[in-house]
Amino acid sequence: MRIINHLLQDTAGLSFEFSTPNCSGEFRDGLPDTLVIHFTGGSSAISSARHLCQPSARASAHLVVGREGEVYQLAPFNQVTWHAGASSWEGRTGLNHYSIGIELDNAGQLTEHAPGVYRTWFEKTISPGEVFFGRHRNQSTTTAWHAYTEKQILRTFALCEVLVDHYPIARILGHEEIAPVRKLDPGPAFPLDKLRAQLLENPRNQDAEAVQSSNPAARVIANRLNVRSGPGVGFPTVDPPLVRGEQVRVLHTQDGWAKVERTRHGWVSAQYLDP
Repeated sequence: MRIINHLLQDTAGLSFEFSTPNCSGEFRDGLPDTLVIHFTGGSSAISSARHLCQPSARASAHLVVGREGEVYQLAPFNQVTWHAGASSWEGRTGLNHYSIGIELDNAGQLTEHAPGVYRTWFEKTISPGEVFFGRHRNQSTTTAWHAYTEKQILRTFALCEVLVDHYPIARILGHEEIAPVRKLDPGPAFPLDKLRAQLLENPRNQDAEAVQSSNPAARVIANRLNVRSGPGVGFPTVDPPLVRGEQVRVLHTQDGWAKVERTRHGWVSAQYLDP
């Protein structure tokens, strides 16, 4: 993979099918020096790429990365695109004028509509294997998110590497960091700190916290452990009891109770779990 005349070359799955008019001319000398990672919040990479090329969208980005690793380049890297909006970082405002925007096809935060059933904001049900449980760096509790695919993460790392090599990139940021009141992307499912540590030698520890909180496992140490709809004996049971030695994933704890996942979600007394 390489960059010629501010366009990607020599990478599989690369498309220039869409070109966005939503630009503000060329960067000033010495720029861009920042990468900003986003999720699209949309239903597919191609629909997001198409949307970002509509004048009525009043938004754009340089790249959209799909879940199979496909890449849409919407603008040359020397053009200012409209991906950051109202934003600030270390005394700078208006990060559009300093940064390359990379959008990843991902629906973002999910809502639990029924035990074990998670949906996007546009009412699409996400399969259990695509649900990531983690704590956002700007939030205090573990919630459900649309997981990124391995192909998507690897392609994003490779794209960022070639951009760091080609431009004077000094920082890689999430939209959630430059607009923390408005935005949640790319969210805890994306290994943002790992990306920074790998390419910029700028380690942080919040990725590890999110990954750890996404998969805490525990073993049942009671002979039979009732699974209830809420954190207390007053809630009805919702599943057959867990048995000694069975492993579950702990999603949340509250007042001595743990919300766990087997094939469904329910609450158990945490004193009978051995992490």
